[in-house]
Amino acid sequence: MQDQFFNPWRFALLLSAGASIAILGLASAAALQPAQTQISQKGRAFRPGEINIHKNAPLEILNDDGDLLHHAFVESDQFNFDSGYQEPGSKVQIVFPVIGTFDVLCGIHPKMKLIVHVD
Repeated sequence: MQDQFFNPWRFALLLSAGASIAILGLASAAALQPAQTQISQKGRAFRPGEINIHKNAPLEILNDDGDLLHHAFVESDQFNFDSGYQEPGSKVQIVFPVIGTFDVLCGIHPKMKLIVHVD
């Protein structure tokens, strides 16, 4: 007849298996989240000036241009975005919910242009 009482070895095995499944689940969820990409605003330019990202992947724009204000915006038939004024050292995040090619411009420095290809 089998022992119906608590078996510490079986308990340890079940606990270990449950922990492994939980860790794998967290790793899988993290892998499904899109990686964040950072663009620099420096020298009155977006760096890099062109980028490819996936739909819904966060794109972070950092104003690291000394003491200059910037103002990133996108205007298209498919998607619009306006960061407002960006103080030096500030970051703003854009998430493109649609596929396409978009121009990110600076409302203060008209020669600044970032081309974003979203797939």
